[in-house]
Amino acid sequence: MRALREASGLTGDAVARRASMSAGKLSKIENGRTLPTVQDVDLILSALGVSDAVKEQFLTTARAEVTEATAWRLLRRMGPWKHQNTIKAIEAIEANTAALRLFQGQLIPGLLQTPEYATAVFSLPPALPDETRARTVAARMERQATLYEDGRSFYFVICEHVLRWLICEPVVMAVQLDRLVSLSRLPNVTVGVVPLAGRMPDFPMTCFSVHDDRLVIVETFHSEITTRDPRDIQTYVDTFERFADVALFGDDMRALVESIRDEFLPQQERT
Repeated sequence: MRALREASGLTGDAVARRASMSAGKLSKIENGRTLPTVQDVDLILSALGVSDAVKEQFLTTARAEVTEATAWRLLRRMGPWKHQNTIKAIEAIEANTAALRLFQGQLIPGLLQTPEYATAVFSLPPALPDETRARTVAARMERQATLYEDGRSFYFVICEHVLRWLICEPVVMAVQLDRLVSLSRLPNVTVGVVPLAGRMPDFPMTCFSVHDDRLVIVETFHSEITTRDPRDIQTYVDTFERFADVALFGDDMRALVESIRDEFLPQQERT
């Protein structure tokens, strides 16, 4: 875009004014220090007066940069355990996230799973081969070390039906819920549960995680979608807050989780 502006003969200040943005922001975009939104690109190209064909070419690239979708079948092909390690390492994910907000209406979040529950997850169709499953579960357990690192904060909101969804033996589910209660006591971990009783603010259409208000990862049945578009991020932040507003936290949350746990235990083991 910098080359286009220079070819147009317009100064940065002139283009910035026409695009309704500061000259500083335009300079950062041109020098690659700020990732522009699709709207930013549209405004700049309109200010430059480029043809519709050129504009569409740049807009297509911008959309690809801020939103990425990776099919689960491709992740499985590369080896799911490698994907777990990639999640830990790449900039946008846990390794460089100070504040993580995660909403789950499908299963216990990976960072809170026990090995047994995770094994059950990866045994669901299409089930992984035994060796692959073991390596994937091990990688997921390693990722959980981030919960104990200084300077990190974690906010989980989970729907109550997730705690009742039996994908494993009842005793495994009971142990998983004990783990959830235990981790909720960590000073940097906040766990909320949206109770089935009460008015719901929305539908739990997908699970998603918000990373420092700069990136969102959404999981669907067929793919993992990553977006950096500020408007999309705000949509998910607002959705997270709506569910958090009706969730139970602290002792109320733990009392609910423990009551569900007790339902999974044999009568003689209930306390």
